[in-house]
Amino acid sequence: MSGYGRALRHLWAFEEDMVFLNHGAYGATPRELFERQNEWRLRMEAQPPRFFMNELPDLIRGAASAIADFVGAAVERTVLLENATSGVNAVLRSLRFAPGERIVTTDHVYGAVRNTLRFAAERSGATVVEVPVPMPLGAAADVADAVEGALDERTRLVVIDHIASPSALVFPVADIVRRCRGRGIPVLVDGAHAPGHVDLDVDAIGADWYVGNGHKWLCAPKGTAFLTVAADAVEREIHPTTISHAYGQGLAAEFGKIGTRDPSAWLCLPDAIALHRRLGGRALRERNAALAGSAGAALAADLESDLGGAARSFGAMITVRLACGLDATWRNAARLRDRLWHDHRVEALVAAVAGSLWLRLSVHAYNDEADFAGLPEAVRGALAAGVGAR
Repeated sequence: MSGYGRALRHLWAFEEDMVFLNHGAYGATPRELFERQNEWRLRMEAQPPRFFMNELPDLIRGAASAIADFVGAAVERTVLLENATSGVNAVLRSLRFAPGERIVTTDHVYGAVRNTLRFAAERSGATVVEVPVPMPLGAAADVADAVEGALDERTRLVVIDHIASPSALVFPVADIVRRCRGRGIPVLVDGAHAPGHVDLDVDAIGADWYVGNGHKWLCAPKGTAFLTVAADAVEREIHPTTISHAYGQGLAAEFGKIGTRDPSAWLCLPDAIALHRRLGGRALRERNAALAGSAGAALAADLESDLGGAARSFGAMITVRLACGLDATWRNAARLRDRLWHDHRVEALVAAVAGSLWLRLSVHAYNDEADFAGLPEAVRGALAAGVGAR
């Protein structure tokens, strides 16, 4: 599809006077998809008992089939969730850890997942081990080597990002899974950012459990995600965090019925996938990655700074180091993000990871080169204001 950038911005409901470079935070839903969501809500409210008791189970499985096919997973082992964090919680709270056992992750782990790991460990006496991943990252294999080096006979589980949220680095998950499972250690992959962002074949990755969001790069309405269980991991029963009427009836039934909730976002998944394909599918993903790479490199050069890794380490998000003299804390990161927004109308994430502050730039179909033209000046202004307010 030609005509990306401003030519497509009208498909979304953005404020006119902003530069939006933070799609990775919560996604952004096109107008046609929230209109479709409202159609589902009207159908739901037209006859609620019929909808929930008679129609919804098959509708959920239809939506699950669409996302399973898109990400390369078996529908009978794929269930829908509100978000990837819900899937991480479902897995961790279904497993039993013993005192002294270890859960291995990296220091790029998403904050909510870090808290979930902490919760699981504190309840059981297990230990969470965060493997440092330095930035700028050299070779992708360095991540796999670092994770493998942390494994021992006490390691009960590895939790690894597919695309790390704070650093935007694409981790070599298939290699990490192969090394871990070769030692009999199960792996949970947090693929929150992966669907619609990178080419994805979940079953080929081979993780015991894989969670991903539909409301980020696929642009589905908020509250859309999935969990896939590997064929040889099904015997380890995974339950939703809310136990309800379908307890003991199997994966699909339990996750499909956890009480009354609005399922309209889930039911838009087939439409979100169709829109993604109309926008170019793989061509869109490659275009987004190319623009992120060129824009990130240009900004790093202008600021005389570093990228978070080699170009091949990123997809449609990229990170640029902010060398400003501020401590690498999330408080300072939030202050700089606020300055970018309030002073320059630029919405982008600033993250504290690997000992530095990093500006994370996200690219989707509605972005083009014009969104980055004034970025060096805006970043310098935000850094000056942030340092001055210290």
